[in-house]
Amino acid sequence: MSIDALDRAIIKATQEGLPLVARPYDAVAEQVGTSAAEVMARMRSMLEDGIIRRIGCVPNHYALGYKANGMTVWDVPDSRVDAIGGKMGALDFVSHCYHRPRHLPEWPYNLFAMVHARNHETVDARVEEMAASLGEDDHGHRVLYSTRILKKTGLRIGG
Repeated sequence: MSIDALDRAIIKATQEGLPLVARPYDAVAEQVGTSAAEVMARMRSMLEDGIIRRIGCVPNHYALGYKANGMTVWDVPDSRVDAIGGKMGALDFVSHCYHRPRHLPEWPYNLFAMVHARNHETVDARVEEMAASLGEDDHGHRVLYSTRILKKTGLRIGG
């Protein structure tokens, strides 16, 4: 897997995000000197080849009023973690859900799910709903609330 000069230019033009315009691929194409169709085809190919990981939207949930953000951590049966994770990840108030290794005896939790709401009371109520839906599969859980905003960025290609 290698990239040519045009792939590199497309990556550099989009690594801070797609332009916030009606036709973002046209804007990128103009910037790198090709067509929007070529930009889309190359991005699709780089995605399929694993050169880029994803093309997606990253909203600023704080700016949208979702200021209570709780990372829920769950101790669930290892044999059911995929099924439970799929169920939790499908909830409209969960932005991401993933399996993580336990670190016994201090950390028994193997499933993480980020819950967003406008206040802590709503997060707590949603967590209780989640716990109730798990029933016997909930062997314990906690909510870890965000205390500050960290800027999330991936790898950047320079000059």
